[in-house]
Amino acid sequence: MSLAQTQDHLAQTANRDKQLKVASQLYQRGLGQLDTAQFEAAIVSLQQSLKIYRELDDKFIEPYILFHLRQIELIQTESARAFKQYQQSLLQQNIALSPEIKKRALEGIQLGEIGHFYAQEDRYDKAPSYFERSLAIAKEVNNQASEAKQLHALALVKQKANHKVSANQLLQQGDEQFKQLQFDTAAQFWQAAMKIAKEIKNEFLVWQANHQLEQLNLIRDNIAKALQDFEHSAVQKGLVISPQIQSRAKEGIIFGEMGRFYHEEEKDEEIAINYLEKSLAIAREVQNQASEKQQLIILTKSYQTLDDLENNRWIGGTLSHDFDKPSRSVKHSTKAIEYGNQGLTLARALSDRPGEALILETIARSYAALGQHSNAIEAQQQGLTLARESQDKMAEANALKNLGIFYRASGNYGEAIRQSQAASNIYRAYQKQVETAAPSSHPNALPSAHPPAAYINFLYKESLAHLGDAYQAQGDYANAVKSYQAAQTGNIYLDARVFSQIGHTFAQWNKLSEAEAALRLAIKMQDSDQIYEELNDMEENGESDIGLIWVSDWKHQNLQRLQEVLVRQNRTNEALEISEEAKARVLVQLLAFRSQRRNQQTAGSILQPEFPQLSAALKLDEIRKIAKTQNATLVQYSIVGGEQLYIWVIKPTGEVIFRSTQRNPSFPLTELVRESRFDLGIRGRAGIKISQQPVSPTKTDSLAQLYQYLIAPIAQDLPTDPKQRVIFLPQGELFLVPFAALPDAQNRPLIERHTLSTAPSIQTLALTQTLANRPKASGNAVIVGDPTMPTYQGELLQPLPAARQEAIAIGQQLNTTPLIGAQATKATVLQQIPTAKLLHFATHGLLDPIKGNIPGAIALAPDGQDNGFLSAAEIFNLQLNADLVVLSACDTGQGDITGDGVIGLSRSFIAAGAPSVIVSLWAVNDQSTSDLMQEFYRQLKQQPDKAQALRQAMLITKQRYPDPSHWAAFTLVGEAQ
Repeated sequence: MSLAQTQDHLAQTANRDKQLKVASQLYQRGLGQLDTAQFEAAIVSLQQSLKIYRELDDKFIEPYILFHLRQIELIQTESARAFKQYQQSLLQQNIALSPEIKKRALEGIQLGEIGHFYAQEDRYDKAPSYFERSLAIAKEVNNQASEAKQLHALALVKQKANHKVSANQLLQQGDEQFKQLQFDTAAQFWQAAMKIAKEIKNEFLVWQANHQLEQLNLIRDNIAKALQDFEHSAVQKGLVISPQIQSRAKEGIIFGEMGRFYHEEEKDEEIAINYLEKSLAIAREVQNQASEKQQLIILTKSYQTLDDLENNRWIGGTLSHDFDKPSRSVKHSTKAIEYGNQGLTLARALSDRPGEALILETIARSYAALGQHSNAIEAQQQGLTLARESQDKMAEANALKNLGIFYRASGNYGEAIRQSQAASNIYRAYQKQVETAAPSSHPNALPSAHPPAAYINFLYKESLAHLGDAYQAQGDYANAVKSYQAAQTGNIYLDARVFSQIGHTFAQWNKLSEAEAALRLAIKMQDSDQIYEELNDMEENGESDIGLIWVSDWKHQNLQRLQEVLVRQNRTNEALEISEEAKARVLVQLLAFRSQRRNQQTAGSILQPEFPQLSAALKLDEIRKIAKTQNATLVQYSIVGGEQLYIWVIKPTGEVIFRSTQRNPSFPLTELVRESRFDLGIRGRAGIKISQQPVSPTKTDSLAQLYQYLIAPIAQDLPTDPKQRVIFLPQGELFLVPFAALPDAQNRPLIERHTLSTAPSIQTLALTQTLANRPKASGNAVIVGDPTMPTYQGELLQPLPAARQEAIAIGQQLNTTPLIGAQATKATVLQQIPTAKLLHFATHGLLDPIKGNIPGAIALAPDGQDNGFLSAAEIFNLQLNADLVVLSACDTGQGDITGDGVIGLSRSFIAAGAPSVIVSLWAVNDQSTSDLMQEFYRQLKQQPDKAQALRQAMLITKQRYPDPSHWAAFTLVGEAQ
């Protein structure tokens, strides 16, 4: 694709997105007008929206618009009829109607009809408000018929809402009984739920209950058949099955079916594995080889699924096949291979060729994930042989596609090209065969066994993209671009990947203008309305946040590549804007959204919890303005291409300085950060032996290397006044770097020369400053210290005596009674924190996702009603007014590192409304942390600047405990004032 063609495609896409945005705005406006009974205006808006969608041939939203237009027509018809009856009633009573009363009466009737529509749609959250408004107007205008109708409707809606809750509860009770293998009881609950769902005509609930019952019946049938097969096999072998063995075998088969269900339904892979491993153990005990083989096949796939999830291989709706770099976790792929090889032996012994082929494909991918490419190729070659023996064209093409991927990862690009070409040829031929196959005219003919032609076409296009990858790796950029161009399919996920690779290829080819155009087009696709429509039905909670982070991370690589292309053209200021666009975009949007919601709630209105596209990133002038407003030097880091580091220093004067440095690829940055943490000897709170000896040279070596890589290139650009703040904006593993402890050539740590803080992005600084400037909270500080410890993973967490001392001492400084021991329950803390002006937690911090899928939790006292853990997911949904949150606990600054920053406790507190959070980068010592925190509050009384107070506390603590592990763990995230 030429530069002109790419730019034309980019312009067309931009114009289409602009039109889609207008259509979406018209659609939303129409719905708003419908809600306020502005029917004529709503019709105009919806029809204009429909016209644009049809012109763009976008059929996704069309049925919804037509539905709402029909809805308006029915509401108007019914409203006119009811209004006519009202007028006739008043005429019979010789009551005259003024124009104002007529208008008011019609308004009330229309509101009631809107309420009835929502009630029919099971929107019990919206319907009552319309009935209540209609009822008030009916009383006002003496419309007794409408008054009776709305009263009846209100009662009915309340009843239906209660029935809906009951049905959901019954479904959940059935699920619990199902997990406990109480099938008959589960069926009773689901049948009861279905009965209620049918009574209130809730089709979704009916489907849910029916689906569960169908699955249960299928499981029962499979259990019966598997048990019959086991008994038949035993008879053939001349074995006698005792009642005990029969019962045990049935138990194992039941466990296996439960595991299969949880795996195939994608409900919870770990629950699936738990059942499957129980089934496997019993199958071996009773010598049920058929069941043993079946569980091994599913276990292999389940562990591979966990491996893909743990290593974030699901990108943009498709599974990544990039095996060039090592996985960050190998435990699940190792387990998949272990079970896979066991299953392979058994499948061959039982002459199960399809099962053998399935296992070979699974373990081949697992070998590739481990970087064992020769083993992956060998396993897949065996699978290819089986596919050809069975004359299964789809299986053959899939095997060839995988071989192309594995050969490319191994560095054999010529073979990768040959295998990928062979795969695409088979896909293409098979697609034509399916398209031209005449359908059967027999009325009872079974559906075709072939997959749909559209699906085969997608696989064909995907194989062309893999062919492009092989050409690119070989350095044949012309053929790579040609293959990528042929891979465009109309599927936005695949096309975004294709244009991303085109841009990357042009960059390697040194065609920078073409690379920029293609990368911008890929980013545009990843920002399209179609992608975000998939998230629109998510409510404002941790799940939707994670969904948006997934979308943001998907385009992160393209933003990184675009930075490199711009820097190579000496357009470093534009690259800074792109670097900022790659940072914390979801958190920025969330903070802006919640700020808007607070303002609207204060004004008496409610903002609907919707997640639109991510807001625009900052431009250079806005970045300069933030640096000036913060009166701080901003240091923006961006890791590009693995070990290329871009650094921008933005001074309060607005001056922007760009530096670039390259790290030796033989010792990656991630390894250096990991080594620095290991050298610090970090363990668990109360698990570090206090040392007052000078820090050994070996301990500071990795920190000194980090200084040379991160600070030395910009040391001359940083302020000379120690009181002038320096705000670091890290990326990736740099979030784990203790900047305060990095030593210069004279072995002076950075904290001695600068006042430091960090932030996820420049734009979050502006937003947290807005939070800090809001009216101060009226409540006292909430201080938690050494709560009665809860049990975690079967073990009681150890008490923290120094944390108790810390809380008592800080409470005395702040004139607040701390929550100690059994007083510090989760219920008590949650009751007090909404109005608190400061939150301080001196307790254990956990890294695991205790509740929801956001990592992190704070240990509080269990009270019989709760396990005592306040999770990051729960914090995320709070509405805080505290000016400062201090997490004096282990690892509170850690979590899942994404393009949006560290997903964990610190981010959850900021999202909940805290402008400043102090967190730890590792598991801290109990006593030294207590001393540091008490000193921090003493300093904070003398000066309101939190970053200055933390700096002084670190310097004073360092005098007593020289080892950086004692004083350098904590960092201030967000606003310092």
